[in-house]
Amino acid sequence: MKRKLIAAIGVAGMMVGIAACGGGDKGGDSAGGGAKEITVWLTVDAQNNWPELVKAADDAVTKKHPGIKINHEYYGWPDKNTKLDAVLATDKAPDVVEMGNTEMIGYMAKGAFAEVDASKFENSDKWLDALKDSVTYNGKTYGVPYYAGGRVGTWRKDIAAEAGVKAAPKTWAELTAALDAIQKKKGAKFSAWYQPSPDWYAAMSFVYDAGGSIAEQSGETWKSNLSSPESLKGLNDYKTIVDKYMHGDKTKDEADRPVVFGQGNAATMFAAAWEGATAADPKSDKVGGLKDKLENFVMPGPSGKNLPVFLGGSDLAIPVKSKAQGVAAEWIAAFTGAEGQKGLIGKGNLPNNKADLAPLKADPATAVPATAAESSWFVPTAPGWGQVEKAQILKTMLIDIANGKKSVEEAAKEADAAIDKVINTK
Repeated sequence: MKRKLIAAIGVAGMMVGIAACGGGDKGGDSAGGGAKEITVWLTVDAQNNWPELVKAADDAVTKKHPGIKINHEYYGWPDKNTKLDAVLATDKAPDVVEMGNTEMIGYMAKGAFAEVDASKFENSDKWLDALKDSVTYNGKTYGVPYYAGGRVGTWRKDIAAEAGVKAAPKTWAELTAALDAIQKKKGAKFSAWYQPSPDWYAAMSFVYDAGGSIAEQSGETWKSNLSSPESLKGLNDYKTIVDKYMHGDKTKDEADRPVVFGQGNAATMFAAAWEGATAADPKSDKVGGLKDKLENFVMPGPSGKNLPVFLGGSDLAIPVKSKAQGVAAEWIAAFTGAEGQKGLIGKGNLPNNKADLAPLKADPATAVPATAAESSWFVPTAPGWGQVEKAQILKTMLIDIANGKKSVEEAAKEADAAIDKVINTK
C-alpha cells in the first residue's frame, strides 16, 4: 500500500462535551428502521482507489431501506481528526467514520464511539488479532476492522548471492547466518540489516516474540511491562541485531528508511510492505535496477516462530452521537463483508480476517505479507496511550540502549516508570 497506515494519535485533549449516549435515528428510531439518511466519513483512499466498493455498500443499504439518502465526505489523514473533534462537540456527528487503528484508542477511552455487536459482522470471530485489539476497549467492541497492512523482511537477493546465500531465510538460524555472511563480505561500514534503533514498531515485535509486552492490563488499570524477563529478552534480541548489523546513525528514526535503503549501503530491512517498492522507485534508487534485486520474506523470530508484526490499518466506528446507529452498522457490515474484503484484496490490501488470508497465502504474489500478518500485536488500548507516544518514551529507551548510554535493564526500568505515570490518564 502506498499510504502509511500508522497514524499519530495525538488525541489526549481532543474533544469536549461528548455525550454519553446516542439519540434516535434521523427521522426514525435507534434501531435504524426509519432512518431517512446517514453520513459516512472515509479517507480519500476509498474515494480514489475503490469508489466502486463504497457504491456497492450504498446499494446494499438502499435496497433494504428504499429512499434512504447516503451522504459521503472524504478527508485526508492530517485533516480528519481535527474536523471530527470539532463536530463531535455538536449534534452534527457523522454516522460512520474511518479511523486509523491506533487512533481508535483515545476516542474509545473518551466514550466517543458506540458499542457494536461484533457477531453482526462477517468473520468477526476470525478478525486479525491486532485489528481485533484495536477496536476493543475494556472488553467491549467499539468498531469494525476495515483492512490492514503489515511488515515483511526485504533484502537484496543479489548481495545475498554474493555472500553465498542462495535462498531467503525461513528460520532465525538461517537469517543470522546469512546476515553474518553478508556483513563479512561487505565490511564494517555496510549494514547487513538497516534497522534504525528508535523504530519501536520493530523493537516491540521482538518483545512480543519473546512473550513480553509493552504493558499489561488488570481490570481497568494498565501497568508497564518492559522490565519483565520476557520483555528484557526481546529487547536484548533487538539490541543484538542493532549492534551487529546496523552501521548507520543509531539516533536516526525510520522515516526515510526507503530512501536510505535505496542508496545501496544496506542489504536487509524489516519494514512496511510498501517500503521496498518506494526504495526501488527511480527517485530513491541509486543502485540501478533495484526493483529486480529485491526479495520479500516472512521475518523469522528468535522464538522459532514468525516474528509477530505490528499491523497498521483502518477501522470503521459509529460515533455515539449518531442518530442512525442501526443503519450505520448495516452500512459497515455491507462494506466490510465478504464482497467488500474481496474487492479490497484486489486493490492490494490485506483483509481484516484470517479466513480471507488463506487464499492469499497460497498465491506467490501475496504469500509473504499474508503469512506475516497471521502473527500480529497491537499497542496497549489504554486511555493514556496517546501520551506515551507523544512523550516518545519507547524511542528514548531504544536510543539509550543502542548507543550504550544505559543498559537494557536500566533503560527498560526508566521507561516503565515514565509509562506508568501517564498510561492510565484519560
